[in-house]
Amino acid sequence: MIIDDGIARDARRRHTMFLLACAAIVAVVLVVAHSVLLPFVLALVIAYVLTPLVAWVETRRIPRAAAIILVYVVVLGTLGVFVRFTAPRVGMELATLRRELPALGHTVRSRWVPSVQRRLRDAGFGPETRNPDITPEVAPKIDERAGEPTLPDPPGTIVARPRPDGAFGIELNGPLSVTPAKGGGYTIEPLREQREASFDLDKMVADAAGKSLLYAQHNALEIVKIGRDIIAGVSRFFFVFGITLMLAAYLMLTRERITAFFVSLVRPSSRPSFYDLLARIDRGLSGVVRGQLIICLVNGVLSAIGFAIVGLKYWPVLALIATVLSLIPIFGSIVSAIPAVALGLTQSVGTAVFVLVWIVGIHQLEANILNPKIMGDQAKIHPVLVVFSLLVGEHFFHTVGALLAVPCMSIAQSVFTHVRAQLQAMDPEMSHEPVASIRPPRESSGGT
Repeated sequence: MIIDDGIARDARRRHTMFLLACAAIVAVVLVVAHSVLLPFVLALVIAYVLTPLVAWVETRRIPRAAAIILVYVVVLGTLGVFVRFTAPRVGMELATLRRELPALGHTVRSRWVPSVQRRLRDAGFGPETRNPDITPEVAPKIDERAGEPTLPDPPGTIVARPRPDGAFGIELNGPLSVTPAKGGGYTIEPLREQREASFDLDKMVADAAGKSLLYAQHNALEIVKIGRDIIAGVSRFFFVFGITLMLAAYLMLTRERITAFFVSLVRPSSRPSFYDLLARIDRGLSGVVRGQLIICLVNGVLSAIGFAIVGLKYWPVLALIATVLSLIPIFGSIVSAIPAVALGLTQSVGTAVFVLVWIVGIHQLEANILNPKIMGDQAKIHPVLVVFSLLVGEHFFHTVGALLAVPCMSIAQSVFTHVRAQLQAMDPEMSHEPVASIRPPRESSGGT
C-alpha cells in the first residue's frame, strides 16, 4: 500500500510537471506568434458571442452545421442591411464634415482661443498683451519721433521717408508690378489681379487629361505600387475575415470536444472543481463580452435619438462613434463625448449643454440599470483593475489589446476567485466567515 501511494504521488508529480512544461511551451509560442493570432482571437470572440444563438437554433431540431450557417446568414445579413441603409448618410455627413473642418478650425482659432485667453488674462492668469481686437495685419506702428501710433502703409504703394542725413529712403510695399517704360526706365505700379477667364469645360477636361497623363508618365512606378498595396490590403481583409468565420464555425461545431480535452487534463477527483471554474469564467465573460455588446447598441441608439432631437450636426457619425467606442469601458465613453460636445458648442451653448447632460444621463442609466441587469454581479470588475488592464493592453497590443483587456481581466479575476474559494474551503477558520463581516479594528481612544 505504501508502494502504491508512492507510485501514485510520483505519477501525479510527473503529470503536473508535464502540464507545466506544456503550458510554458504554449506561452512561448503565443508570444512568438502574437502577430498572427488576431484571426484566432477574433474567432474565439465570435464563437463565444454566437454560441447561445446556435444552441437556441439547435433546440428547433436543426443540425448544428446548418444552425451555424443559418446564424451566420442572419447576423451578416442584418449587418449588411444596416450598412446598406446607413453608409450613404454617414458618407454624406463625413464629406460635409471634411469640407467644414477648415471653417470649424478658424472658428476655434478666431473665437474660442481669444475668448479663453481674454478671460484668463482678466482673471490674472495670463500676461498682458495688446488689444486682441487688433489683428497683426492692421496693428498700428509707433512713430519713433512723434511717439504716436500710425496706421501701416497700404499694400501696393511707394513711400518716401526722410533720413537723418537729408536723403530720402524709398520703401516699396508690395505687391508691385515693375515693367520697362517707353524711352527707358521702369514703370512701378500696384499689381492688379487678373480677371478670371470664362469657364471653358473643354479646356478644363483637356488640361485635366493632360496633367493626368503627364503624372502617370513620370510616376508610373508609384501608381503601380499604390494599386498593388490597395489590392493586397483588400485581399488580406477578405482572407482574414473568411479565416476568422471558418475558425469560429469550427469552434462552435466542436465545442464539446474542446471542453472534453481540457477536462481530460484534470484528475477525476478535481473535475467538479474544474467544472465550477468553467462556469465561473462563463458567467464573468458573459457579462463582459455579450453584455457589453448589448450596452453598446443601447448606447448608440440612445445617443442617436438625443443628438437628432437637439439637431446636432453630423449626429449619425457621432452616434456611430459613441457605439464603437463604448466597447472600451470608461475611456471610450469619455473620448466619444468630446467631439459631440465640441460640435455642440459651434452651434450654441444650449446645444452643448443638452448633449453633455444627455450623455451623462445615458451613462447613469448604463451604470445603475443596464450593468446590474445585463452583466450581473459576476462580471463586476473594480474600476481600478479596468483602467490598469486597459493601459497594459493598449501599451503592449495597441487597439486590439485595449479591446481584449477587460475580457482577459475577467478571466484572471474568475480564476483568482475560484482558487481563493477552494483554499478557504480547506481552511476551517476562513470557510465560514463572509467578506462583508470583515471590519478593521477600532483605534484606541487613549483610555486604559
